[in-house]
Amino acid sequence: MKLPSDRFLSSGADLVVRIAVSGSIANDHLMTFPGRFSDQLVADQLHTVSLSFLVDTLDIRRGGVGANIAFGMGQLGARPILVGAAGEDFEEYRAWLDRHGVDTSAVHISRVRHTARFVCTTDSAHNQIGSFYTGAMAEAREIELKAVLDRVGGVDLVCISADDPEAMARHTEECRDRGIPFAADFSQQIARMEGSEIRTLTEGATYLFSNEYEKELIETKTGWSDEEILGKVGTRVTTLGAKGVRIDRAGEEPIVVGVPKEEVRAEPTGVGDAFRAGFLSGLAWGVGLERAAQVGCMLATLVIETVGTQEYELRRANFLERFTKQYGHDAAEEIKAHLPA
Repeated sequence: MKLPSDRFLSSGADLVVRIAVSGSIANDHLMTFPGRFSDQLVADQLHTVSLSFLVDTLDIRRGGVGANIAFGMGQLGARPILVGAAGEDFEEYRAWLDRHGVDTSAVHISRVRHTARFVCTTDSAHNQIGSFYTGAMAEAREIELKAVLDRVGGVDLVCISADDPEAMARHTEECRDRGIPFAADFSQQIARMEGSEIRTLTEGATYLFSNEYEKELIETKTGWSDEEILGKVGTRVTTLGAKGVRIDRAGEEPIVVGVPKEEVRAEPTGVGDAFRAGFLSGLAWGVGLERAAQVGCMLATLVIETVGTQEYELRRANFLERFTKQYGHDAAEEIKAHLPA
């Protein structure tokens, strides 16, 4: 089902749209090794490698695309519903998300698998050795959206972000069958998807999110041109890195929004998730597409200034001051009433 973007536009400080975010939930275990991996490798013994690296630091950070987006929306007061799968080790993470305005009642808890986990060691030359454990994420395909929506009283939009591929397909099909508007957001999973899978997950989306590289990959794998894709989705949102974001709709002039200048560039991981969180929050508030993109760009700037995808703080006065400087007084006044105290 394709729904015009202005379906979501309204006025006032109350939320006019309830949004569910489906996607991965994961923990990142990040370690640093003070030496170089290459110094520990013996060229003629690579077929029998058995090494243990004594690391200096261990950072355990909360992550996962779905959880990152939901966290950002929670910070902005948009009250998202997180749909995903985790293990019985999720309780501390759940408490964190609950405290930050995320409805985690729809998270499926596996009885046999741990929450998905990324374990990565970085050496002094910034080389990395990492492993990703899918874990409970594989059970996201067992989640029926109808049961979730019945429990929360329905939603107006489902953002289907990177997750177990079968879960993404199931959620997309269910949204389409039930006439629920959905946003397609493949991100990391696009590399493993075939053209037929991408076509299935794209057609009829109210919003299609991607970065510039993913945009080209979508077109290459599907065989669809940019114009053909715009005929199949309501709104195409393409992030452009330091250049901001471009919003395209069939038959209309594109909307281009720049990004605020960062005060420090700490770490880019999670920037795309933060943009989506801000953009979706703007939709939940009922502001227009340009304003929603501006909120997304401002939130993304906060993330790039912070190490960790959920470690930033949204300080209302600072957010408004920087937003005003970048986008003007009128733009700031429009979002002011929606920002939580």
